[in-house]
Amino acid sequence: MPFISVEDKHLTVLNLFTTDKPENQDRLIQEMTKIVDAAAYEGWMSSTVHAGVDQPGTANFIQWRSGEDLEKRYAGDEFKHRTLPVFSEITTSIRLLQNEVAYVLTSDELGGKVEIGPHRDDYTSIAVFTVTADGQDEAIDALGAGQEFIKDFPGFRANVVLKGLRARGLDGTFVVTYSQWDSKEAFEAFRDQAPEQQSEARKAAVGRLRAVLDGAPSANTYKVVHTRAAGE
Repeated sequence: MPFISVEDKHLTVLNLFTTDKPENQDRLIQEMTKIVDAAAYEGWMSSTVHAGVDQPGTANFIQWRSGEDLEKRYAGDEFKHRTLPVFSEITTSIRLLQNEVAYVLTSDELGGKVEIGPHRDDYTSIAVFTVTADGQDEAIDALGAGQEFIKDFPGFRANVVLKGLRARGLDGTFVVTYSQWDSKEAFEAFRDQAPEQQSEARKAAVGRLRAVLDGAPSANTYKVVHTRAAGE
């Protein structure tokens, strides 16, 4: 099963699709699963398909050896003439985000290891933050080290911060968070915590992030439904 680590230095690609109907989400998952199960691309390492919970859509968390390997995939006839047209028919937006893992924090129980796969019961939140051109490092620190207080929040499992490198379907500089929780209730208790109940550390991190935001963040929650790694 795939693991997320700063040390591995993989190129992490997060493909985020939105749609307007639950049945289109089901079709998206079917199409993505076909691609994942047939994947034999040079440099491809793993793909993990997520089904949207709060809003219809999907996320595919993909690990590649390098950007050069990914660009070969994008340049291929299959991607240009089948994959993109099929997804374009059933989506309302497509964002293909290339990233590097910048920060990882886990609960003590996970011991610093972030694993993703349908064998786990993680309730996953993915949020995309568009930031000012000179604010990316500040956003990464505010969303990463600035959030270490989160370890003490009930139900927290892991928080991963991804540094955006380049994207299709998204303009500007960006940062992504990928977090795992015990349950929907635990995540929403954290997300919706009233300002007067928040720690000073959380208030400081929120203020730092707001200072470099360039537009409203976008987010959805997910359950992992399928994964496969090269060689499986």
